[in-house]
Amino acid sequence: MSAPLERPDYWTQAITELAAADPVMARLIALYPDVNLRTRGDAFHTLARSIVGQQISVKAADSVWNKLATFLGDVTSRAVLGSSVDKLRACGLSQRKVEYLSDLARHHHEGRLDPSAWHDWDDEAVIKELVSIRGIGRWTAEMFLIFYLARPDVLPLDDIGLIRGIALHYHQDERKSKAELRELATLWQPWSSVATWYLWRSLDPVPVEY
Repeated sequence: MSAPLERPDYWTQAITELAAADPVMARLIALYPDVNLRTRGDAFHTLARSIVGQQISVKAADSVWNKLATFLGDVTSRAVLGSSVDKLRACGLSQRKVEYLSDLARHHHEGRLDPSAWHDWDDEAVIKELVSIRGIGRWTAEMFLIFYLARPDVLPLDDIGLIRGIALHYHQDERKSKAELRELATLWQPWSSVATWYLWRSLDPVPVEY
């Protein structure tokens, strides 16, 4: 079974400091007082769910994931490798995502996906290691940093939800350049992951849990 979800130990400090530094964050934090980021101690599950969620909406990703979990019973590397391509595609996965998920499952099943040492690595080192696996790009690696390693200061600038949330709450719905987004995000350091999470909530109150 998948590992239980846990609240990062820095959460209270993070929301206190974000609210003090940024009035927009203060408002968003007040809107969602009873929910928080929850991390899962299962590296394969987090990466698999991130692959499923690539380039589609949260709602669509949840639908595909639920079909996959129902079909497999539990989304494990063994279960993925024991299934056919056609059956995985019937859950709503594209051909390419089936290939990515299968490659990840092989890495995990063969012991080549071992995050036990990664807790001591800096963010960029973890990203470099992960993107060497087929189908894992920077966005997926950043979701892993947030939802598995619980890194507090990740700013996923390729994330559609983050871009939309910043435009909505800071720029009258106008999308800005990455350089301008980075400049704004200096307000949030060292809690960019937490700020990102609240911007996600402003668009979809139901938390995604990779």
